[in-house]
Amino acid sequence: MRLTWVQPEDLVGHALHRAVDDGVDVADLRDRWLAVGGHPEPLHSGASSTPGTAEQREVAVEILDEIDQRPAPIETTEPTDLDAIRAVAPAFGVRPAGPANQLGSASQLGSVNQLGSVNQLGSAGLLDRIHGAWTGRAAGCLLGKPVEKIPRRGIREILESTGRWPLTGWFTAEGLSPEVAARWPWNRRSAPTSLAENIDGMPEDDDLNFPMLNLSLLERHGAALDTSDVAQGWLAELPAGRVFTAERVAYRNLLLGIDPPATARVRNPFQDWIGAQIRGDVFGWVFPGEPARAAELAWRDAVLSHTRNGVYGEMFVAAACAASLVGSTVDDILDAGLSVVPPASRYAAAVRFARSLPAICADFEAAVDLIEQRYGHLHWVHVLNNTALMVTALVFGEGDFGRSVTLAVSGGWDTDSNGATVGSLLGGLSGLSSLPEYWVAPMRNRVASSLPGYDGIGFDRLARRTLAVSGRIGVT
Repeated sequence: MRLTWVQPEDLVGHALHRAVDDGVDVADLRDRWLAVGGHPEPLHSGASSTPGTAEQREVAVEILDEIDQRPAPIETTEPTDLDAIRAVAPAFGVRPAGPANQLGSASQLGSVNQLGSVNQLGSAGLLDRIHGAWTGRAAGCLLGKPVEKIPRRGIREILESTGRWPLTGWFTAEGLSPEVAARWPWNRRSAPTSLAENIDGMPEDDDLNFPMLNLSLLERHGAALDTSDVAQGWLAELPAGRVFTAERVAYRNLLLGIDPPATARVRNPFQDWIGAQIRGDVFGWVFPGEPARAAELAWRDAVLSHTRNGVYGEMFVAAACAASLVGSTVDDILDAGLSVVPPASRYAAAVRFARSLPAICADFEAAVDLIEQRYGHLHWVHVLNNTALMVTALVFGEGDFGRSVTLAVSGGWDTDSNGATVGSLLGGLSGLSSLPEYWVAPMRNRVASSLPGYDGIGFDRLARRTLAVSGRIGVT
């Protein structure tokens, strides 16, 4: 049995694909990889079933290092540097350049137009919104867990076999034909705890672990949290086996003594994947109504493992979560998210494209067809295709929690992460008091986790701790 810790030869296909997508000429490197018997296409997931040869591993390291050194033309419109992002993203306005570890005041940064205020909500109202956001994130994640890695067509075939198409609730194995089950097997780790017949609390998932870890880091460091603090938190509290793709590479780089933010750039072809996007919610929840401040904290977390669009994903979600707690519409959320992202970036283009689809598509399925035409060449864990799907679910869902999370999951790709983010945003927009009991009750107000001090914690306690951090850093 081969260990699943990804080796250099497993990364080359992803690195070549990313370079081409970024406009970098790597034809010579592709030829060199083929000459030693390497496979030039990205792996679907994890490590290959057989290890590479010693020669392949040596050449793989050289190719990965060479790709790291070749500049991407896209850097001019997709900067990773925070000051460069501030200079073009509308939420930040015109402000003096300063150290990345100094957050500006609320008056300096401004808020997205027409967002409500924390004072209008009051402490009880804000707590209800935060509680809804934590609970909604878990519910959306749980919904997507059993079909993670199953493509859209497989998800539909499962649902049609069980008489549940279109998706309106939890997945079930009851009534599933053996032929369909064999063709589209459930996610083996998730199926025992995430089907309608066996849900008993929220099982462990990185989509919850990262927000909980970031809550702990904010409790310790407040608004002064920086990337080094995040790195120390990972090493001290996050089991290595609970991180994947870009996070796993960054974790490895930390263990090798590489300092952040170089941890995101060394032999890491996953820099534009979805991993950072699932980590940003809590930065928005502690800065309700202040998307730019939330996005700055998210940037510090994201650059440990990601660059460019991968970083924008976390900034977008943090800003959108900040707006969800005081906003009233899906447009409020999406406007806030876009306000912190470079307008000329591919990430911003994906959001705008998704928002345009209701005007040109008869229904959600037709919209996803167009997303697949545009982004189908990307890996199923890439940030751009998943963001387009997430935003499309939000705009077609029109603020309805159940409809939105089921659309996000039925669209395929990274089902649990997209369900989690959509659930977080709409849970924050509605508050716990307005979430349907159908989505809340099976989780028993209980989250499993391997993080120290978090196993079995309730969403109510997470919400109170989040509100307390928000108060301490001067927002409420």
